[in-house]
Amino acid sequence: MHAVNVLAPEVGLAPACAALRIPRSTVYRDDARRRRLNVPPMTPSTRPAPPLALSDTERQALRDVLCSERFADCAPPSIYATLLDEGIYLGSVRTMYRLLAADGQARERRNQLTHPAYFKPELLATGPNQVWSWDITKLKGPLKWTCFQLYVILDIFSRYVVGWLIAPRESAELARQLIAETVAKQGVEPRTLTVHADRGTSMRSKLVAELLVDLDVAKSHSRPYVSDDNPFSEAQFKTLKYRPDFPARFGTIEEARAHCQRFFQWYNEQHRHSGIGFMTPTAVHHGQAAELFEQRAGTLNAAYAAHPSRFKGHCPQPPKLPIAAWINPPKQENTPTKTDDPCSLD
Repeated sequence: MHAVNVLAPEVGLAPACAALRIPRSTVYRDDARRRRLNVPPMTPSTRPAPPLALSDTERQALRDVLCSERFADCAPPSIYATLLDEGIYLGSVRTMYRLLAADGQARERRNQLTHPAYFKPELLATGPNQVWSWDITKLKGPLKWTCFQLYVILDIFSRYVVGWLIAPRESAELARQLIAETVAKQGVEPRTLTVHADRGTSMRSKLVAELLVDLDVAKSHSRPYVSDDNPFSEAQFKTLKYRPDFPARFGTIEEARAHCQRFFQWYNEQHRHSGIGFMTPTAVHHGQAAELFEQRAGTLNAAYAAHPSRFKGHCPQPPKLPIAAWINPPKQENTPTKTDDPCSLD
């Protein structure tokens, strides 16, 4: 074993064991035994320099080229090819990567355009007509690759569909008209409303932006590629398309409009929404929810008074009414976030 310890620093452990016909596992077990007995281990072997490696002078010359102003933002393959075109060879591409890694520079070196930082929208509505969410979805037409565009504006507090239209194409002008008519119909006061949407072409169009400025309405947009920033509209579209009477295709745009007319009337007037205490959107949007809540509570109190044993001594309470609706609530324990679980929106 002593011979291995003497020879290994010169030629390496594997060649030393092969020359002396000693298994390397024996050397490893001996090292483990020394550690258990607190005996100093054998002198660690130093790997000899590869015979084909660049010299220190050559490595420094290559490093200077890689870090020069000319090649500071170039990838090693590009540097390698450029130098070859000039009749210069300083090292392989792998050697370039190895030198850059040793200096902590093995990362993106190219000069690239960076996207601006997008902030997470945090919107709070404590009543109707404070935050609207709008989006556009496609309804399949009579033929393959044909579709109609459904525009829907939704109040996130009451879940009430305040405006919608169907058009054969997506258009910023149609979006501008729909928003303007809906704001006028709802009697929205200036500086009281925020309109939230994703980053579609119509949503970010100049026509819509100028309209919102004229109406003194704030605008908000989702972050790119983040569907969770617009959960209310997405959930409402799912409710529409998962209804049992929703057809696979619409034969004409008139047929699509007739279907949506029936659906939105049902959605606003009859649909019991889990996110708003199983009230209808119309009741919450027009201030009827508090009266209905008291009526429900009175019914439950009467049932409890008649048969208290059935409720195990606890008077049942109706589902709570919403007090706030958030888009991306802040992650704080004392924030009044309870009304909506985006996962339960429908």
